[in-house]
Amino acid sequence: MKLGFIGTGKISSSVIKGICNSSIKYEKIFISSRNKKISKHLKKKFKKIFIENDNQKIVSKCNWIFLAVTPTVGNKIIRDLDFRSNQTIISFISTINISNLKRMIKVKADIVRAIPLPPISLGKGPIPICPPNKKVKSFFDKIGLTIQIKSEKQSINFWSMSAMMAPYYNMLKTMSEWLIKKGIKRDDTQKYITSLFSALSEDAVVNSKENLNHLVKDSQTKKGLNEQGLREMKKKGVYRSIEKTLDIIYRRLDK
Repeated sequence: MKLGFIGTGKISSSVIKGICNSSIKYEKIFISSRNKKISKHLKKKFKKIFIENDNQKIVSKCNWIFLAVTPTVGNKIIRDLDFRSNQTIISFISTINISNLKRMIKVKADIVRAIPLPPISLGKGPIPICPPNKKVKSFFDKIGLTIQIKSEKQSINFWSMSAMMAPYYNMLKTMSEWLIKKGIKRDDTQKYITSLFSALSEDAVVNSKENLNHLVKDSQTKKGLNEQGLREMKKKGVYRSIEKTLDIIYRRLDK
């Protein structure tokens, strides 16, 4: 199997690293030269990667095509590429829906939208896909946890949630910098904060079959620090702000 990536940004790079470090069997991976720094790094790191300057050559050579460009670029270039009906086309593009992709691609190929995030490079994290596809599910299960979504309308909720990555990292940065201001070394603060939230996340995953409210409840003691922390953040409207942000992003995607 030959894999082709149109676009070589952070997500493409993460997916490619996940593939190359997994049990997925492939012959070659062709990547575009759009981001020269990333493409050269990937070619140097992995033997079966080849760089192409022409996107059409990638499409012509590959069985599976991954569309990993911005919506603006996607609207410009996809309709000019000649796809084949026996190809599997996987789009990482946030605001181009399946109906529009079908019109652009013009052939009756398997088209799936997927939402990978950077931890896929480590073989971790969920990958929502829509519509369900056994081949694509089997592929992504080797580098993460595939979640199949039947309705594209429902998949918008997962696209919205993917926008919480940068706010989450910024929260870690804010807490780390607070500790630095207290005189603690940056290396120590970042190790502590990232390890703490990694452990909390693992604990949440283990307990994810139950209502997450029990984690909130069990993490507090009466008049304790966590009770105070939660109360203060609720008072400041932090959680309501998260909901409002997700609503705004959802409305942008639901067009």
